Amino acid sequence: MGAQRPAASGNMWEPRPTPDPLQSNGLPHWRFALKSLVALLAAAVLSSTAMAAAPTTEKLPSGVIVEHLTQGTGPQPSATDVVKVNYRGTLPNGTEFDSSAKHGGPATFPLNRVIPCWTQGVQKMKVGGKARLTCPAATAYGDRGVGPIPPNTDLTFEVELVDIVK
Repeated sequence: MGAQRPAASGNMWEPRPTPDPLQSNGLPHWRFALKSLVALLAAAVLSSTAMAAAPTTEKLPSGVIVEHLTQGTGPQPSATDVVKVNYRGTLPNGTEFDSSAKHGGPATFPLNRVIPCWTQGVQKMKVGGKARLTCPAATAYGDRGVGPIPPNTDLTFEVELVDIVK
């Protein structure tokens, strides 16, 4: 028997059985249960679709964080490959210190000739992908700093892997 509820007489102390939706005469309850199940399944599908489209993040042993904003579909580069990228670099306060747009378009360089954050992070991308690399100072320019980048500064780069040149 189901939960107890007040009788129709209004006496709240007089127990009255509630219909059990599992009994064969509970057809209206089955319709409600079926509608609820359909709604729940629809929500689950929408949720999994949203999660698939959401950025994925991985933290590398060096502390570099790679947040995949758009998954690429092409090949992944190795450390010895020459890559073509669009990028934008910012300081912790959001100030842009460099970008490929400032230099007229995508930049091309060997992955093993850049800061460790780039070497490690770009290898986790596929051609066509976009990612945000969060670089601890030790994987960026460390205690030496460069140009507008002070020593011991964490950096953030938004990178689009356009192509693997060789």
